[in-house]
This record gives sequence, structure tokens and C-alpha cells, in this order.
Amino acid sequence: MNVAVVTVGDELLAGRTTNTNATWLCERLTERGASVERVTTVPDRVGDIARVIDEYRAEYDAVVVTGGLGPTHDDVTMEGVAAALGRGLEEHETALAWLEENGYSRADLTEGTANLPIGARPLHNEVGVAPGAVLDGVYVLPGVPAEMKAMFESIAPEFAGEPTYREDVLAAEPESALLDRIERLREEFDVSVGSYPGESVRLVIESPDESAAADAAAWLRERVESPR
Repeated sequence: MNVAVVTVGDELLAGRTTNTNATWLCERLTERGASVERVTTVPDRVGDIARVIDEYRAEYDAVVVTGGLGPTHDDVTMEGVAAALGRGLEEHETALAWLEENGYSRADLTEGTANLPIGARPLHNEVGVAPGAVLDGVYVLPGVPAEMKAMFESIAPEFAGEPTYREDVLAAEPESALLDRIERLREEFDVSVGSYPGESVRLVIESPDESAAADAAAWLRERVESPR
């Protein structure tokens, strides 16, 4: 299952807020065996949101959108999603009924709180107010991290694929000096290898076969200089 993640918010693009939602979603999706192939951040503009979602839903099995939900002037994600899908927005009776059952009076809710694209399945917000939505492979989640995480867990079973097993190997050698052993590793084992320089070089071995990943990591650890 191939997935694109879209985060919405001017504050993300301005650097005022760290985009922890994207990192968390990528980790959880990967754990479930989904392949995240694109992460994009867009401003709080209907046209930008609609354009990116329209493009990605044609390319990927699912698009996960987070941020910009609610009835305030700059919460325009639902409008952008509706535009991408060629739908209008309507007050969703099921979403409203759920909010009432959980202690919110319709009279006290800000107008537009439960406006979702026509035909969408609502996603209830267990730790907030604004509902999310699912329609045509597009999953819309809140931007508040606690709300986003709780809502994602309610739909996590809908994201599946072949799990990937990962092993990390640390090497106290320059990245360029490791190229011969990385090449040999790829010849010996059916795994992928990534190298990430830092205080030590971190070599990441991944495979859908758990034993292959473990065997490759053991082979490599015997052939690199480990940090002290």
C-alpha cells in the first residue's frame, strides 16, 4: 500500500511549529507495512490543498492529510479536500449526533464545526471537537498532535502491507571507506542498505525477511570498526 502524507499549515512553512505529525505518521504507517512515498507541506490555502490532494490521490493508494480542521477562518482543509474530490460541504448529521452524545450542545458548537465533504465517512475526535473524514482514499485528520494520533489509531487497521524489518549498525569509519563492504553486503543478502553520517556512520539494513535483515547486520558488524 503506497501512501502520501500532506501536512497543512502556514505555521509549519514559517518554521514556527515543528512538523512532528509527519514524522509520527510516517513511523506508524511504515510499522503497519505501508510504504510512505511522499510527504508534502502546503499553506492554509484552498487551492494549494486541492491541487496537491487531486494529484496524489491519482498516484497513491491513500492520502493522509493532517491540519487545518475546525470552523475558524484559517481552517480550510475540508474545503480543499471537497474541492479536490469535486464535492460540496454539508453539515454531517452523524458527526453532530456523536458530538451531542459526548457532551456538546449543538447550540454551543461554532457554525461549520461538523461540515464535511458530501458523502464522507466521519472520523470522531476522541480528544477534541472537530471531526475528521474519509472519502475516496483521502483521510483527513486534525493537526493537534494528540487529536491526530488518537484519530489515526481508530483507522490504523485500514493501512496494511508487507512489514519491513530493520537493523542498525554503527561504524566508526568514514562513509566513503565503507563502500566496498556495503557493495559486498548487497551481493550476499537480499536487503536494502542506507548510510547516514554523523558522529558515527549509521548503516540501516531493511528487508521484508526478518532473518535476512538480522543475518546481514551480523555479517556487517563483523566487518566494520565499531564505535568505542
